Amino acid sequence: MAGKRDRMSGNEAVALAIKQVNPDVMPAFPITPSTEIPQMVSTFIANGEIDTEFIPVESEHSSMSAAIGASAAGARALTATSSCGLAFMWEELYIAASDRLPLVLCAVNRALTGPININCDHSDTMGARDSGWLQVYAETNQEAYDNFIMAYPVTEHPEVMLPMMVCQDGFITSHAVMNIETMDTETVRDFVGIYEPENFLLNADMPMAIGPYANSPFYMETKMNQRLAMKKAKEVILEVCERFEKISGRKYGLFEEYRMEDAEYAIVIMGSASGNTKNAVDILREQGVKAGMIKVRVFRPFPGEELAAALSKVSAMAILDRAESFSGCGGPLGSELKAALLDAGVTAPAINYFYGLAGRDFTDQSAIDVFTALQGLVKDGTPIEQFQYIGLRKPEDNDQKKMK
Repeated sequence: MAGKRDRMSGNEAVALAIKQVNPDVMPAFPITPSTEIPQMVSTFIANGEIDTEFIPVESEHSSMSAAIGASAAGARALTATSSCGLAFMWEELYIAASDRLPLVLCAVNRALTGPININCDHSDTMGARDSGWLQVYAETNQEAYDNFIMAYPVTEHPEVMLPMMVCQDGFITSHAVMNIETMDTETVRDFVGIYEPENFLLNADMPMAIGPYANSPFYMETKMNQRLAMKKAKEVILEVCERFEKISGRKYGLFEEYRMEDAEYAIVIMGSASGNTKNAVDILREQGVKAGMIKVRVFRPFPGEELAAALSKVSAMAILDRAESFSGCGGPLGSELKAALLDAGVTAPAINYFYGLAGRDFTDQSAIDVFTALQGLVKDGTPIEQFQYIGLRKPEDNDQKKMK
C-alpha cells in the first residue's frame, strides 16, 4: 500500500501515530525531551481531530497512576516521559506490569541525573529493564512511528497483556527532522483494531479487583505468569511485524542484521548510533574488511538465543552499551548477551564498550576504531580492555585546553 512521504521529527512522528491510533486516555506531565509528544496530542484534541481524553497531572508518578487506572477500567491508555520522569514512575511501572495492563509508554531516552543532563543515553529505560515491561528501541524517526503503531497489537494480545515502552533517542531522533513515510489513518486503525478487553473494572457483569495483596502462596505464580507472557511476546512481536510488513512494506524483527552473512567482526548496538555503525561497516567493506552489525530492536523480551545464533560464526564482536550498570560484568546489553553466548556455546571474544553517555558523540570513525581493535585482537592477539568508554577525555586533554 502506497504511503505518504513526509519530513518530521521523531516526536512529531510518534504524535502522528498516536493521532492515527486515537487511544482513549492520555495522562501526561512534561519533561524534556518528551514534552512535545503530549503537547502535540493535546493540540490534536483541542482542535477536534481526535477524541482522546487528555489528563494534565501534577507529576510523572501521577501520569502513570492515571494510565494504570484508565487501562484497568478498560480504556486504551498511554503516556510519555523521559529520564527522571521515568524514575519517578518507578513504583507504578511494576504495578502496571504485574496487573497485566496493556498500556504504552512513549519513552524518549535521556540520561538520568546526576549530574543533571538532558541529552541522550539509555540509562532511564535500562534502569527499568527488569520491571516486567516490553521494550522496543528505534534507530530512526521512521522506526519510532512504526514501533508505536505496532505496540498495541502486541500488548493487547490475550497471551501477552504486558505494558510496552516504545523508546527513541532524545534529541537525536526526537527533535531531528528526517524523511519518513506515513500511512493513512484508516489503514493504521484497521491494523491496530478496536480494543475489547475481556476483564476490566467497569464490567458490571463480572465484578473484579485490580492489584490485590498477594502473599507468599500467590506472588511467585504471578511472576511466573509474567515470565510466560514475556516469552510468548517474542512470537507475537514477530507475528505483528509480519502483518505490518504487508501494509507498509517495511520489515522488522527482534533485531536487524546488517551485512552479517559472512562477517568476521561484528558490532552489536541499539538505537540511533546504529546508523553510524552501518556507515562504518560500508566503509570497511570497501576496504575488504568483513565487518557487520546487529541492531537490537527488542530488548524485552531479550532475544538471547536468536542473537547467539546470529553471532555464532564471527571471529570477534563488540557489544556497545549506552548505559552504565556498574556491575563489574558490563552494561545491560553486554552482560545479558554474554550470558546468552555462554549458554549457546559461542566462544568468540566479546568486548563490551560504553559509548554516548549523556550525549557524548559517537561517529563513523568511533565505530571504525572499534572494528580496527577487533581486527588486531584476532590477527595479532592485541588485547582489548573490557568496559572502555568510547570518546572519554583524558587528563592531558584538559591540560592542553588550559595551555590554550
